[in-house]
Amino acid sequence: MTIEESYRRCLELTRTHYENFPVARLVPKRIRPYIAAVYAFARYADDIADEGWGEDGAPPPEARVARLDAYEAELMASLSGQPLDPETAWIFTAVADTITRTGAPVDLFTDLLSAFKQDCVTLRYESFLDVLDYCRRSANPVGRLVLILHNHTNEQLFEWSDNICTALQLANFWQDVGIDIRKDGRIYIPEEDWEQFGVTREMFDEKITPPELRECIELQVARAQVLFDEGKPLANKLPFPLSMEIRLTWLGGATILQKIKQLNYNTLQERPKIGTADKIKLLARALTNI
Repeated sequence: MTIEESYRRCLELTRTHYENFPVARLVPKRIRPYIAAVYAFARYADDIADEGWGEDGAPPPEARVARLDAYEAELMASLSGQPLDPETAWIFTAVADTITRTGAPVDLFTDLLSAFKQDCVTLRYESFLDVLDYCRRSANPVGRLVLILHNHTNEQLFEWSDNICTALQLANFWQDVGIDIRKDGRIYIPEEDWEQFGVTREMFDEKITPPELRECIELQVARAQVLFDEGKPLANKLPFPLSMEIRLTWLGGATILQKIKQLNYNTLQERPKIGTADKIKLLARALTNI
């Protein structure tokens, strides 16, 4: 498969999933193939990690980890010019070319795979530091890759990006507390915080969120807001249109946190959403700066 064909398939994938990867609409045309390659790489790995969750006959965790190990081996093979698995050759041909042309660190890709493997086997987190470590590998590499592909490699920009990406990941966790527990029993709220507020595992099965759990979620939301605030300067340091995408990302995440507060932290029963009216307001705010 040619490099051109590989990028074409990656671009087709992003076009069918704009709702999950809107940055592809805004980045300069010359960068779009690289962004699409990164997205295709992460999307395929995510599908492996999430395959069959909650379904009868779903692959066991160790089988999904083994597939991700093989996927990582294909990444390394692509970088050394070895023959590739026909099923994923289109992804790795584009990814290897992207890495070669842009100098993107391979570690960012392997960090993502490390997080996907963790998804397969980890349903609880003992400490907030454990959660942050997961975010460092599951979310931060994407932000760094976007900056690198736009030719921004300043360490301060990376730090702000890490803060935003981690905060956004946390906002998604606290938005989906009820969904995650019902889907596969996954709980991202650190167990050390359960002890602080008197939360028990049984409380996650209640029809009405107990006060102890609300207080615990309130702490998690406050932590995420601090990280959003620490990453806020990033957008103003970047050129348009990337600055616009960062503003929209920041505003979207901060709005989710605000909606969680408005629900009195009852995300065990309700999932806060950003509606059409919210999106219009966010766009207006992004256009006029944060």
